[in-house]
Amino acid sequence: MTVQLNEHDKSVKTNGRTAYLTPKEWGIMKFLKNNPDTVFTAEEIYANVWQSEPFDCSGIIAVHLRHIREKIEADPSHPSLIKSLWGRGYRYCPNH
Repeated sequence: MTVQLNEHDKSVKTNGRTAYLTPKEWGIMKFLKNNPDTVFTAEEIYANVWQSEPFDCSGIIAVHLRHIREKIEADPSHPSLIKSLWGRGYRYCPNH
């Protein structure tokens, strides 16, 4: 699946569909896309996007990722682009 990020309007284009992200969703998506197939914990995502020390952030990241999936995944309940790895974190999978 082809994913294109547009820095100007903070949009993501997947297979001809365009979705507009909030600033934090955009930051998360950009961070993950720039690091494909790398597993990151919620704390690592938070620290890189918010640029501050994470504190009890797993719920915050999970909610943002759910919103991103609802906007870009063909089937958000069975995501193919942003995968959760139980007990480990999250991974952007451009070729899966």
